[in-house]
Amino acid sequence: MNRIAVAEDRADLAPAHAADIAEARRVLETEAAALAALAARLDGAFGRALDLLAAVTGRIVVTGMGKSGHVGRKIAATLASTGSPALFVHPAEASHGDLGMITRADAVLALSNSGETPELSDILAYARRFAIPLVAVTGRAEGTLARHADVALVLPAAPEACPMGLAPTTSTTLMLALGDAIAVALLARKGFTATDFRVLHPGGKLGRRLLHVRELMHTGAEIPLAPTGTRMDEALVRMTAHRFGCLGLTDAEGRLVGVITDGDLRRHMEPRLLERRAEEVMTRNPRTIGAEALAAEALREMNERRITALFVVEAGRPVGILHVHDLLRAGVA
Repeated sequence: MNRIAVAEDRADLAPAHAADIAEARRVLETEAAALAALAARLDGAFGRALDLLAAVTGRIVVTGMGKSGHVGRKIAATLASTGSPALFVHPAEASHGDLGMITRADAVLALSNSGETPELSDILAYARRFAIPLVAVTGRAEGTLARHADVALVLPAAPEACPMGLAPTTSTTLMLALGDAIAVALLARKGFTATDFRVLHPGGKLGRRLLHVRELMHTGAEIPLAPTGTRMDEALVRMTAHRFGCLGLTDAEGRLVGVITDGDLRRHMEPRLLERRAEEVMTRNPRTIGAEALAAEALREMNERRITALFVVEAGRPVGILHVHDLLRAGVA
């Protein structure tokens, strides 16, 4: 379906679905306002919670019941994927043996909007008995969970987006967003890098885009190079032999000073071309990239410059070459 057809469908459906759209907007605006209030009220408690969670030598154990539990599973997954080892423990299962999954080296992140979830009582008692740090995310500062936690992160009072004010909607959105904030703040505090991220995300498109140029580039004799002073007939032989569609020219110190591409050949096409020296035809100061750059950066550079290959340099000297086909084969492009 093309964009014109989509636009026509929206125009046709808008009158019939005006009430639906208005309700959806009300929900989104209600939750957006609550998120703004949450951001505005963050204070020293958030920093203290991060101190506790960053100091653990074990894992962050996330727990919650019902909808809070579903949110907790996602928070645990986000923490684990961003460098903070974490797992989710179901509070009801904890009462039947899964408390053994929580060690004194861990910290507990407990979610309960009411702060009175009965299923959390055994985890709460266990954490207090063994002096396991406990961070609460709750909607009630006076609730049992907040009062017994080492640090309580209290959500702002905000109406649920459900028209009856009953179904957990705004409250779970706030919990989820606060979990993201905790995970990202811990990531930043620990200096977690894109390289670290790739170690934990080797699969899928994301992992491939975090490959480094060094992992994909061609090196050694595969690099199409010739010294300045090379005649164009020899330069063409070298270009053809390497099949990258280009040739790098180096000076006496081995620094890359220019490249010859198919476009350069077309621009300089004349009867005496093969008798000329390569530096007369080359493009000076070519675009290059570093070996430690992300493959995604190389792809962006190629797209922006409309080129198909990049020489990889260190201290001005060519150490490799990367072709767009290498990015395609790796699944980066």
